[in-house]
Amino acid sequence: MMVDFNEIELSASMLYYILPTEVHHRIQNENSEGWSIAVDPALVLPECRNAFESGLWIRQPYKLNETQLRQCHDLMALLIEKYQEDSTNPFHTIVIRSLLQSFLAIAAGCYSGFFGASIKASRLVELTKQFKTLLAAEAPSIKSPSLFAARLNVSEGYLNEALKKVTGFPVSYWIQQNVMLEAKRLLYYTQLNVKEIAHTLGYEDHSYFSRLFRKVTGTSAVAFRELYHE
Repeated sequence: MMVDFNEIELSASMLYYILPTEVHHRIQNENSEGWSIAVDPALVLPECRNAFESGLWIRQPYKLNETQLRQCHDLMALLIEKYQEDSTNPFHTIVIRSLLQSFLAIAAGCYSGFFGASIKASRLVELTKQFKTLLAAEAPSIKSPSLFAARLNVSEGYLNEALKKVTGFPVSYWIQQNVMLEAKRLLYYTQLNVKEIAHTLGYEDHSYFSRLFRKVTGTSAVAFRELYHE
């Protein structure tokens, strides 16, 4: 699959989730099959949403073990079976939502355990999560690592240390990646020209934005739009 312009390879027994606003489509699916489910974010419990949305690290598919695979398969099979039954049953919606919540909780648990096993809970992890939440809320209006550090009441050096240890990348990397991802989405979803996109993202000098986009992505903004609109 292509997810937010990155190629993700899924093989047997793998679990993967796509967040709202992420651009995605299948690029290779010959002789392949599997389950997919689309869920309104409003139906996802806060605990599960936190597990799915709080990871700042680069997300990878999760390999289910035999027990997890059997449980997910059986639950999805029952979910679609009940979904296709007579919807006049007064408990039809309750049953569907209960099965859905069970599946989402299992998936959230898999990802929480996946990352929790490699990164122990600590002040650095908590700070990284806080930064990720702030980045999602404030970017692209804030692009300065020092401003993010000030908002989190820590020094810029300490924030950099936390992110490097937890994610492998400094604050500036995540800020830049977040802004360029938003630029890609605007190029994909809208008809705004490059100058308008630059201004939307807070860059007064659209030439600088164009150079930065090419540096980060390896291609020009115009070429990127043409590639994904072929």
